Amino acid sequence: MNKKPFVTKEQIEEIAKTYPTPFHLYDEKGIRENAKRVKEAFSWNPGFREYFAIKATPNPFLVDILREYGCGCDCSSETELMLCDAIGAKGEEIMFSSNDTPEEEYALAAKLGAIINLDDITHIDFVEQILGKLPETMSCRYNPGGVFTLSNGIMDNPGDSKYGMMTEQIFEAYRILKSKGVKRFGIHAFLASNTVTNEYYPQLAKQLFELAVKLEKETGADIAFINLSGGVGIPYRPDQEPNDILAIGEGVRKVYEEVLVPAGMGDIAIYTEMGRFMMGPYGALVTKAVHEKHIYKEYIGVDACAANLMRPAMYGAYHHITVLGKENAPCDHIYDVAGSLCENNDKFAIDRNLPKIDMGDYLFIHDAGAHGFSMGYNYNGRLRSAEILLQEDGTAKLIRRAETPKDYFATFDCFDFYKNLKFEK
Repeated sequence: MNKKPFVTKEQIEEIAKTYPTPFHLYDEKGIRENAKRVKEAFSWNPGFREYFAIKATPNPFLVDILREYGCGCDCSSETELMLCDAIGAKGEEIMFSSNDTPEEEYALAAKLGAIINLDDITHIDFVEQILGKLPETMSCRYNPGGVFTLSNGIMDNPGDSKYGMMTEQIFEAYRILKSKGVKRFGIHAFLASNTVTNEYYPQLAKQLFELAVKLEKETGADIAFINLSGGVGIPYRPDQEPNDILAIGEGVRKVYEEVLVPAGMGDIAIYTEMGRFMMGPYGALVTKAVHEKHIYKEYIGVDACAANLMRPAMYGAYHHITVLGKENAPCDHIYDVAGSLCENNDKFAIDRNLPKIDMGDYLFIHDAGAHGFSMGYNYNGRLRSAEILLQEDGTAKLIRRAETPKDYFATFDCFDFYKNLKFEK
């Protein structure tokens, strides 16, 4: 797979005249085309809905684009619920899948009419005490334990995950919920992260469909939907083959026809909660080379840092880098591409083959559209960068301004210290 930027050097030079680097840039055309493919892939299921994982890219402008294609919102915190409320998402457009959840968050989810997805059996009494009465529709998160394998080996270790209910617990939870007046039920599970294989959803679906048949038979619960959650990944490396969402949707359909339809459960809606797949490839961190250093290794210092994109520092994750304007130049230099934090892991690339980088060159760091800006932080007093939407007509639209020092110090406004700060007007 040849990773190509969705923007040219000339476009970035023009954008940077108004919005200095670093900034996150999103590709509206790519987002829309992908959302259409996802909708098409599951069009065989009349109740299908993609609940976009807000945590991946919590920007209302981007979420609103996805809502045009029927997407709902997957939330896991009070502020994510507030964002959805502010853009007009209501009721079953919202899935609330939190864990270790404070009571005020359950209360807000219920107020908005969101579907509450319980992470643990003990939360049943907790939610009932908060709300007085349980909603008529509820979901439970399932954790089968053990390891999750596909044909290419072990994908993840659900048994070591803090999420979800064990098999015997979810059966008991359904019985309790049914006795307390819940009428419509959902099943949710997340068993592997960032899978780059078309097998994941169909295999997960088979597990959940078989569980659904047993649950309905043994508890009498009316199962209305099955939520495959997220886990469909993207090819961060150029040598990886991307997932084929149409093939994935077809794989789920086949299992649906094999397991649910013969059991008389062919009216169950399929839900997904993809964040990375929906937005990851359609966002980038754009940064500029500002320093070079020649010691034991060759370093390129850029004006972004791990505060703008944490994944390489936190996970050792690979993000492909294109030097704009040098797409066809030979990658005959080996660099560590580093940021300015006082941490040695603040590197976007280590021993990376790249073209010769000159000061002032723009670096396009790929696949930062999900879990990029959203994982930002203010360590070292670094400020979060702007978010910009490259619209379909090629124009740039600011969808989140860059932070300023005034933003950083705002929570000190109750101290005399704040009065002594001097901000540029």
